[in-house]
Amino acid sequence: MTSEIQQAVDGIVDGSLSDIQVEDWLRNVFENGLTDSQTVELTHAMVHSGTILDWPKEWSHLVVDKHSTGGVGDKVSLPLAPAVAACGAKVPMISGRGLGHTGGTLDKLESMPGYKVSRSNDELRAQIEKIGCAIVGQTSDIAPADKRMYAIRDVTGLIASIPLVTGSILSKKAAAGLSALVMDIKVGKAAFMKNEADARELAGSMTATGEGLGMKTTVTLTQMNTPIGFAIGNSLEVLESIETLRGNGPADLEELVCVQGGIMLTAAGLSNDRDEGAHMIHDSLHDGSAMKKFIDMCIYQGVNKDIFASENTILQALGLLNTTLKTTEVCATEAGHVCDIDALTLAKISSDLGAGRKHIDDELDMQVGMIIDTHIGSPVESGEPLVTIYHRDELTNQQKEKLRQAFVLSEQPTQPKSRIIDIL
Repeated sequence: MTSEIQQAVDGIVDGSLSDIQVEDWLRNVFENGLTDSQTVELTHAMVHSGTILDWPKEWSHLVVDKHSTGGVGDKVSLPLAPAVAACGAKVPMISGRGLGHTGGTLDKLESMPGYKVSRSNDELRAQIEKIGCAIVGQTSDIAPADKRMYAIRDVTGLIASIPLVTGSILSKKAAAGLSALVMDIKVGKAAFMKNEADARELAGSMTATGEGLGMKTTVTLTQMNTPIGFAIGNSLEVLESIETLRGNGPADLEELVCVQGGIMLTAAGLSNDRDEGAHMIHDSLHDGSAMKKFIDMCIYQGVNKDIFASENTILQALGLLNTTLKTTEVCATEAGHVCDIDALTLAKISSDLGAGRKHIDDELDMQVGMIIDTHIGSPVESGEPLVTIYHRDELTNQQKEKLRQAFVLSEQPTQPKSRIIDIL
């Protein structure tokens, strides 16, 4: 006998349930929740509402991925997928676009001319076989139940439900045929989850559901009060990702790539433990093998190889040498040590400049954004730049003052902390 959950998912996919009926069902879940076993059942039904990718038996155990709840300056996926592939794993990363402060992973990659995020399932299989990694968009036949459910949740205020968030994320990942997943849940002022208790509740749902679907699932809880790295904005974040792939990236970004990559390699059986895996990822960033995988992936997905010939050609391709792009430095008005940077303020101003979208069909300005000129623990003198803004229109005095106030200074230096709060 078909369960009520299965019937609901069937009706969502075949259209026999109207939008109002779907909304009513989702609202019931939103208000009353689901048990762990019901969340597994819902996610399983969503996975099986469409195509499930399968991989050759001899290396299906190597197929791993990572998903993040998103954050300011979160470009971890761009260096992570090629670094993990450089160490022997297979990473079919089905990613998304950003709604909010900055673009999503696909938006960032599309700032490189020619990068195609749309791949058929056969094209994706061929790319994973040949190169080992791909970062692509969701096809219409992958978890189609989620597409309709999410669209209705989005316009009815039903997003923040732990069972529905779990089902939405894990249905797409399980449909990609993964053997293991690292789920990065951001916690903090600029995160979807503002406090650690809520993040841990979501983490418990993710791990229980992932394991219930037969997919090893590990959660990293990571701090999202301050921006990751120094770059915010699509092209600027690609540039910082390339620097990270060359072994010259910011310490906090490299830490996240190495820790999460180490977990993925261990789950795939390619390292004995997370520490060994993290060292393997670190080596790939510093010996050129991760960068080579990134270039191979980009070329396979439509980017001209000449873009990577030199620093100048990369800047040119990303549009960062465009003469219509203005730069403005916002400077400190007093001396001190940086003890906090308000990521949300920086993100909102980046979005106002055009780096983010408020509606799904908004056009992004790929070049605008900002480079942070200092970081937690750094000393600054009065008149020294705090952040450099890349923009088209003139910045208002109010925007400059908000940016200045986003950098909190103290008399004594603050020691930067690891972004990793816990691994579950």
